Amino acid sequence: MRTLSRPQEQPLQWGWLRAVRDDVPRDSLDLLRLVVGETGYSPDLFTSAASWDLTPADEIERLRQAPLEPISVDMRKRAVRSAGVARAALERMAADPARIRAMIVHHVEALWEAALAPYWAQIERILHADIGSRVRRMTADGLAGMAADLGERVEWSADTVRVRIEQHEEIVDCQGRGLVLVPSFFGRHCAVLTEPPAQPTLFYPALGVSEVWHRADSADALAGLLGESRAAVLVALGASLSTTETAGEAGIAASTASHHLDALRAAGLIASRRAGRRVLHARTPLGDALVHRV
Repeated sequence: MRTLSRPQEQPLQWGWLRAVRDDVPRDSLDLLRLVVGETGYSPDLFTSAASWDLTPADEIERLRQAPLEPISVDMRKRAVRSAGVARAALERMAADPARIRAMIVHHVEALWEAALAPYWAQIERILHADIGSRVRRMTADGLAGMAADLGERVEWSADTVRVRIEQHEEIVDCQGRGLVLVPSFFGRHCAVLTEPPAQPTLFYPALGVSEVWHRADSADALAGLLGESRAAVLVALGASLSTTETAGEAGIAASTASHHLDALRAAGLIASRRAGRRVLHARTPLGDALVHRV
C-alpha cells in the first residue's frame, strides 16, 4: 500500500507499479492508505507473527478473526498521528472496531487479488532465496557476518541489536525468546515488531529485488534450460512435497515426476528426506538460486 501511495520512493518497483496501477481498486487503496498511513507507525493488526508456512489466505483469515480491542488501540494510535478529516475518521473507526475489521478484510482481499496474487509465486521465490542465502552466509561467517548486511540502520553486537527508527524509541528485552528475522519484499528500510504477545521481530529488505522482478517467469526460463516438465518440478518444490504431490503440482504422472526428481537430486538441486512412510522433496539452496536467477 505504501509503495502504491509513494511510488517515487520505490524505483525498483516502478515496473510492477506500471503493471498493476490500472487494476488497483481505488476505494480499497484509499481506505487502507488512511488506516495504514503512508509513513511511520503501521497498525500491528497488519503484522502477523511470522511462521514458515503462513500463506496469504492464512493471513487474511487472521485479519478476519483479529480481536476487536487491539483494533481500537491501533486506530487510536493512527488518529493521534493524523490531523483534520483523517483524524476524525480514524477516531470513528476506533469506536466501531467490528465494522472497520470487516471493511479492512474486504479491501485487503481486493488489493491482494489485484496487485499481489498474480505475482505471488515470484515474490515467494525471492523471499525463499533470501533466506537460503542468509543461512549459507551464517554457516560460513557466523551470525554477525550474516547480519552485517541486513540494513544500514542495523547494528549487531554480542548482546544487543540496535535498529534506528525515525519516529520511535524503545528498549526491548527479548527475555530469551530470541529475535525473528523476516525478509520484506517491499520494505526499503528495517522495521520492528515489539508489541506482546508477538515474539520480537526484525523486518529487513530482501535481497534480489530488481527493477525487472515482475517480468521474471522462472518456469518459462527454466523450461529452456531443463525442459518443461523438469522445470515445473523444480519450481513446485519451494515447499516440501511428496512425489505424488509434486506430480500434481507439475501436472505430470507420478512415475515421470519420480524420474525428474532423481535427475534433480543427482544435480544437487533438490534434497529428499523420509518422513514416516513418505519421502519429501524440497529445493536445496542451489536449486533456490537457480529458480531465482533465471
